[in-house]
Amino acid sequence: MKHGKKYVESAKLYDKANLYDPAEALDLSIKTATAKFDETIEAHIRLGVDSRHADQQVRGAVVLPNGTGKNVRVAVFAKGDDAKAAEAAGADVVGAEDLVQRIQGEGWMEFDVAIATPNMMGLVGRLGKLLGPRGLMPSPKAGTVTPNVAQAVTDAKAGKIEYRLDKTNIIHCPIGKASFGVDKLNENFTTLLDAIIKAKPAAAKGQYIRSCVVASTMGPGIRINPNKVGSAAQE
Repeated sequence: MKHGKKYVESAKLYDKANLYDPAEALDLSIKTATAKFDETIEAHIRLGVDSRHADQQVRGAVVLPNGTGKNVRVAVFAKGDDAKAAEAAGADVVGAEDLVQRIQGEGWMEFDVAIATPNMMGLVGRLGKLLGPRGLMPSPKAGTVTPNVAQAVTDAKAGKIEYRLDKTNIIHCPIGKASFGVDKLNENFTTLLDAIIKAKPAAAKGQYIRSCVVASTMGPGIRINPNKVGSAAQE
């Protein structure tokens, strides 16, 4: 793969063969974020599990203490008092049958998170083929199917992210913007890793955190020493 001039220059700032401490790696990811926009810093974590087995799935959600730096648009499927509570909490759009029709009939998808009360899931289930592939389908595991929609909206707006394994046993998550600085990014990164470590399946054997890389949107991947992301990771 041929990279651009800025990427090549950024790659000179770090040693590809080195495994860095988290704070140092995050500092390098900021320095390699040379685009004209505020680049997102992402973490890519490969786990010692097999996602083909149901008892080795790793999935959940966590509120990053410093948010993601993104203005999160929240859609809520609710009625009555729940709908009013969602609106009061700052949801961008709230509806029931009308919202389902808007998505089905008009193809409207201008939201980043979908939340639903449990009694709405029979209705929301019709949108599975539309929301599922985009990772927008409300889920109890992610805390987006809940009777407390107000808290769910507040968490989503505050920087709640969902983490889940892909088919290659890697979790990909945004942990903030380059403009956050090392301290805030490191706090977000640590919060995410702690959540993933706590979600370790009982069936997982051997080293749990196999590798960890952080990178800016347009920059190279900086490798972190997996032994430095928490002693619980290797238990």
